[in-house]
Amino acid sequence: MRIPVSWLAEYAALPADLTTEALDAALVEAGLEVEEVDDLRARVTGPLVVGRVASIEELTEFKKPIRHCWVEVGEAEPRSVICGARNFAEGDLVVVALPGAELPGGFKIGSRKTYGRLSDGMICSARELGISDDHEGIIVLPEGEVGADARPYVGLDEVVFELAITPDMGYCFSVRGIAREVAHRLGVAFTDPAAKAVEPAATEHPPYPVRVETDGCTRFTLREVRDVDANAEAPEWMAKRLTQAGMRPLGLAVDVTNYLMLELGHPLHAFDRDALEDVMVVRRAKPGETLKTLDDVERKLDPEDMVITDGTGPLSLAGVMGGQTSEVGPTTRNVLIEAAHWDPTSIARTSRRHKLTSEASKRYERGADAAISLLAAQRAADLLVEYGGGTLVEAVADIDHREPIEPIVMPVDLPSRTVGVDYGRDLIVAMLEAAGCTIVGGIVKEGTVEGGDVLTVVPASWRPDLTDPADLVEEVARLHGYGHIPSSIPRAIAGTGLTSSQRRRRRVARALADNGFTETYTFPFVSRERADELGLDEKDPQREAVAVLNPLDDAAPLLRTTVLASLVNAVRTNLARGAKDLAVFEEGLVFQPAEGWSDLEVVELPVSKRPEDEAIAAAIRRLPVQPRHVAAVLCGQAVPAGVDAPGRAVDWADAVFAAEIVAEASGVTLETAQGEAAPWHPGRCAELRVDGVVVGHAGELHPEVCERLGLPRRTAAMELDLTALPLPDLAPAPVISHFPATLIDVAIVVPESAPAGEVEAALREGAGELLDSLRLFDVYRDAKLGEGKKSLAFKLELRAADRTLTNEEGVAVRDAAVAVAAERFGASIRE
Repeated sequence: MRIPVSWLAEYAALPADLTTEALDAALVEAGLEVEEVDDLRARVTGPLVVGRVASIEELTEFKKPIRHCWVEVGEAEPRSVICGARNFAEGDLVVVALPGAELPGGFKIGSRKTYGRLSDGMICSARELGISDDHEGIIVLPEGEVGADARPYVGLDEVVFELAITPDMGYCFSVRGIAREVAHRLGVAFTDPAAKAVEPAATEHPPYPVRVETDGCTRFTLREVRDVDANAEAPEWMAKRLTQAGMRPLGLAVDVTNYLMLELGHPLHAFDRDALEDVMVVRRAKPGETLKTLDDVERKLDPEDMVITDGTGPLSLAGVMGGQTSEVGPTTRNVLIEAAHWDPTSIARTSRRHKLTSEASKRYERGADAAISLLAAQRAADLLVEYGGGTLVEAVADIDHREPIEPIVMPVDLPSRTVGVDYGRDLIVAMLEAAGCTIVGGIVKEGTVEGGDVLTVVPASWRPDLTDPADLVEEVARLHGYGHIPSSIPRAIAGTGLTSSQRRRRRVARALADNGFTETYTFPFVSRERADELGLDEKDPQREAVAVLNPLDDAAPLLRTTVLASLVNAVRTNLARGAKDLAVFEEGLVFQPAEGWSDLEVVELPVSKRPEDEAIAAAIRRLPVQPRHVAAVLCGQAVPAGVDAPGRAVDWADAVFAAEIVAEASGVTLETAQGEAAPWHPGRCAELRVDGVVVGHAGELHPEVCERLGLPRRTAAMELDLTALPLPDLAPAPVISHFPATLIDVAIVVPESAPAGEVEAALREGAGELLDSLRLFDVYRDAKLGEGKKSLAFKLELRAADRTLTNEEGVAVRDAAVAVAAERFGASIRE
């Protein structure tokens, strides 16, 4: 909201020597965010004076009308000025920028010859001075002293603050609310602008027949002004303030309602009374009804929308925007002023439903002051009479269904206990009264709160945000000043550090990142079609997903049962952005329905008090099981092609390697075997086990899955259940040998059905403690090996802690390793 300082000073007695910086600080201390300080005094530099047009010569020899003017500017001789505008006459007072002045946009004024005449200055329009968008003609002043500084006459002597109003301070969407806060912060007098009008009493007969049929309208008031010039220009002071606040003057009736909305924070609406038919009814919209709003959009109304109607149908989308059929137009003579109080939630929903945010809806959805509805309407009527020459109708409509404001009971010491500042009783009362609250009966000792002294507080009508003791505590702390709250760093409580599970998660993520994988985070929400896209069998347990009642996206209402289900979204996004070679991973929760959850009743927990233990336990029983999984997806090139190498595409082995990285970081030994599971290729899928328990799968994704998900063919992936991995015991520190290693290669012939991983495990067992590392580096198949045979070549690295191994010792270790493989798989050393 933009607010000129002079408007603020009308209701808060600002000190004469108050600087812009000091006012800025006061606003910030009050909790108002200052987004910008617009010093209008600096928009135009140099001489800008009031001039009187002494004579005008029409120059007709040019393609467009041009005037040569002699303008008196308080000097000995008038100045010669060329001007193209035609909305002024001889004797008019105008704004003249003299040579040496600089207008907004860096436009410098000088003396120059144009159209065959000397132009020694410039007669200015509002747009050229940067005070409005009006460029239809130059500014004609109603009054002014020739030669005087023109800035005060056009509003360029003003400072305008632009504030960001937070939802909990909706009352500050007005000069009234901001002035109240500033007056308190500076310790100066405050004058309530609502007191400018006297609230009339409702009459037996309203100015227009009206009926309220919805509980969403708690107060509805009407005042009527007849024979008024509704489209007259607003007085200069009002138009100037509207312009400085960011609104364009449109005509007296509309300007008055806008002006009072900014000043009081209470929106108003002006109807053309003669355009109304039959009874005015305030109700909810009916199915199929439409309304063409003032922004020239035909809107289909929802049954939850509140509308003001007459015999022709909806006239206004209540609290948001009026309709075209009853708007004030060029022929309007009789104006009906409406001021109402609407349910904030309904207004907010209507505004968002129609994607229509207005100045009125901003204020209504934050809670307007129902107590001043009739005062605001009366003030508008008074201004229309004063400046539009109308006659005020005596009849008054005031349908009032407001409920009394509920008092709040607060322990006297609650602010001190909560904030940590010793607030005295008198200070607390003073701060609450500054917030507009009324203390009922002072301190009582009835024991309503744990036997302690309490205050009974009735919030002001303009503070609907104050609903419980915590709100009052916040007001005491805010109004007393956050600077009085001591700043201290809490003493850290000694902890036990990370748990074993947390340490494992960090090791896994770090290990994958160290091996070239990029960690990503995705939302755990997936579409109902994702199970079909992954090719899951109809009886696959992963299809039993938990649905979210209020999903962030209606297209993705299910919680994932596999991390791959959401990780592929990140892969597709990167592919769409041009990335081709990807290796990404995610560690996170998956969600599985609790056992028998469908037979458990839904438990609704109250928010007004702590739920019963039994209700909490019942709600917990319905919570899904949430194990942690880690998944990785790879596509493109595993090794980029270079000048010295052709490169290598990703294959199933890279996915298995990713799983082995996770296993090694987790301190477990991974067993691999041929597997078959969706969404993997049935012939290129490894089943991953730990101690004989299946904990995941790795390999190449099924071609049909890749096609449905929009992934490159031969995309590889792996997923492991981290929760299923046993947490390792504390491992002893490794003994580092200073002696050189002995390297031995061995190629063994085994049956084609023997899994390479199990053969490797047998070799490790046979090699014993001297084995430092073992790696498979070649798989060879040939008819010479025999039918159903294959050759596996391993590289053994042997090392002793206390000596350098001899060749004979190395050969003995190799033979011992092969002996175990021979016993289990019939392995033999390839000649």
